[in-house]
Amino acid sequence: MNAPATPLHALHAAGQSIWLDFIDRTLLASGELARRIPADALTGMTSNPTIFEKALAHGNAYDAQLKSLASDRTPWAIFEAVETEDVRNACDIFRATYDAAKGGDGFVSIEVSPGTAHDTEGTVQEAHRLWSTVARPNVMIKVPGTPAGCAALRRLIADGINVNVTLLFSLGAYANIIEAYLSGLEDRAKAGQPLGPVSSVASFFVSRVDSEIDKRLDAIGTPDALALRGKAAVANARLAYALFREKFSGARWDALAGKDARVQRPLWASTGTKNPAYSDVVYVETLIAPHTVNTFPPATLDAFRDHGKVARTADIDDAGSQQVIDQLAKLGISLDAVTDKLLAEGLDSFQKSFNSLLAGIEEKVSALGRTQPAAR
Repeated sequence: MNAPATPLHALHAAGQSIWLDFIDRTLLASGELARRIPADALTGMTSNPTIFEKALAHGNAYDAQLKSLASDRTPWAIFEAVETEDVRNACDIFRATYDAAKGGDGFVSIEVSPGTAHDTEGTVQEAHRLWSTVARPNVMIKVPGTPAGCAALRRLIADGINVNVTLLFSLGAYANIIEAYLSGLEDRAKAGQPLGPVSSVASFFVSRVDSEIDKRLDAIGTPDALALRGKAAVANARLAYALFREKFSGARWDALAGKDARVQRPLWASTGTKNPAYSDVVYVETLIAPHTVNTFPPATLDAFRDHGKVARTADIDDAGSQQVIDQLAKLGISLDAVTDKLLAEGLDSFQKSFNSLLAGIEEKVSALGRTQPAAR
């Protein structure tokens, strides 16, 4: 048997899906994405307002569409037309991957607007609209891991809509999301609907946990505290994987699996390294296991392709992971307080990116010589 072509192919062979945390029209239209699917073992893609903000701000790939839409649409409506076109095209490029995986991979994510984060009904309605607009079986609708998003998840799964639950930081929130997913599958089964076509991932954010906790450890400054720097995020994620293994086993899960239900895979998000003192692939190498996804920022993908090492690591030391969390508590650092803060900051950051995106669209449309109604 031939050795894997690159570390990315070895990672894929180890059971972890590789999704690109980036999208723009040039990547789609040039054939670059289609080329990189086999070259980098890519099996999916994620998008969010921050990514689209950067894509729209640079170059002129979107100018023709912006100009054609600007006369009768708000900046919000223009953005939705732009993003759904890109996501639809990306879904088509990944369709062969989706078909080869029999509906188990090859997904492209599109996010509900940040303003619905605490509105279950608004999330459900917007998810249905995006699902219908993209109209591809391999689109995933991203909803936030808030209590409102959790309630929406159950309804959307029951409705047969693929969901990527984003902005998960805490084990408690993750446990609630798993419960909502299982309940949604059970609701769907009771309604006599097939479970096999429905897929979901739970996006558990990683590096931001270290960024926040390391600041608190530095403030404490003792040798015991400093020795814990860079350990909390991986420990937290590994405990999430342990929870995944626990919940997707046993009688309840077996009953659903017997109806062709799919596990809700943990997805490692925010895996780019923010601290230059740490390895640029640390949040990939330490979280490798079957039935997982890693969404790679482009720079992290390049780094792992170049020098990543592949070994099963996500479930090698659950007791050691719990010990890290216990040691933090002894130092007075509450992981729950940290994750609550990170969720609030994540929601705020997405809202700011969304507002900036709409303002950028309005500015660009004006520069193209067209006018549009006021923002929604």
